[in-house]
Amino acid sequence: MVMVRIRSRDGLERVSIDNPNITVSQLKTLIQNQLQIPIRSQTLSTNQSLLLAKSPSDLLKFTDMSNPDTPLSSLSISHGSLIFLAYDGERTIAGPAVRPAGSFGRKMTIDDLIAKQMRVTRQENPHCDSVSFDRDCANAFQHYVNETLAFAVKRGGFMYGTVSDEGKVEVDFIYEPPQQGTEEVLMLLRDSDEEKLVEAIAACLGMTRVGFIFTQTILQDKKDYTLSHREVLQAAELHAESELKEWVTAVVKLEVNEDGGADVHFEAFQMSDMCIRLFKEGWFETEIGEDADPKLSKMKKDVVVGSKDVKEVDNDFFLVVVKILDHLGPLSSTFPIENRITQVTMRALRSHLDRAKNLPFVKRISDFHLLLFLAKFLDLNSDVPALAECVLAQTAVPEGYQLLIESMANT
Repeated sequence: MVMVRIRSRDGLERVSIDNPNITVSQLKTLIQNQLQIPIRSQTLSTNQSLLLAKSPSDLLKFTDMSNPDTPLSSLSISHGSLIFLAYDGERTIAGPAVRPAGSFGRKMTIDDLIAKQMRVTRQENPHCDSVSFDRDCANAFQHYVNETLAFAVKRGGFMYGTVSDEGKVEVDFIYEPPQQGTEEVLMLLRDSDEEKLVEAIAACLGMTRVGFIFTQTILQDKKDYTLSHREVLQAAELHAESELKEWVTAVVKLEVNEDGGADVHFEAFQMSDMCIRLFKEGWFETEIGEDADPKLSKMKKDVVVGSKDVKEVDNDFFLVVVKILDHLGPLSSTFPIENRITQVTMRALRSHLDRAKNLPFVKRISDFHLLLFLAKFLDLNSDVPALAECVLAQTAVPEGYQLLIESMANT
């Protein structure tokens, strides 16, 4: 017996296959029989962008599973594989028998009434149009977790950049706070003093905190979920803290490619409005037992999913897919990054300045991580804004500051 995972607008479901050598057409028949979605309404793909398709013409772009005679084995689809499904129309997901209420049956309590209002459905559209990563900062983050940490422990950071009037998020640097990561848990050891410096530099650069990025480990890649219950809790907490409606949660992980090698893969989501509401109102169980299913979030009281009253919700119901782009931003990411295994020293400053000695001085200091390092030794109210203003406008750095930075590098 082979099981494949089917992700649609309704969340994550599973289809059982007796013969792993079936074709796309036979898989569609199984989906019709097991999930009650007519064959003529189905569009299948191994590309998650299918879920972002807005029109029939968009759906036609996904051709990898358009030939009904294509064997699943030729698409590297096997037990546990994830397939994306778009369909038109509506369907009813089977639920339990209706329980009587009111004067002719069981009385409704206040909790029952609240639960009826807490209906968890899949949110179709995010509040942001897209998220675009500066190539240098994204590469600096993934290179460290891939080459140094080997995706063996989790790593995270706060994303900073801008949000346009159209809801387009641009990430120009990633600040990595003090933290401890294990195979499944990421503990942020946040330093309020350092974060004040980060916020001050970002504000002077015309930027703000726009999201949270974290990695999943090799161990997690073998698990049957998009985000674990711990990751949903952490993402919801940080999203709720920000109060930014366009806040983005990004995940970096290794995925096996067609050649059997591993590629670094970025995914971006927003936590749904209902997820944030449930978190703010204290519905999530925050104590997670070792035997808990990581793909389910446990509630303190019943909520309605489909037609069922449940206390466990598939985490995919809380995720809204966000389109990912890239760009070349105004900052570099070549200076050593804070709070990593190797401590940043004045020698690193000297090496950085020497490597970029052929560039104008303002280009040499146009790096958030360098500005954060300098900010720990300079005046936050005068020196830091003056340097950040030069970086923002790409104007010449006053000679006094150049001499000061050079002398610091020589100590």
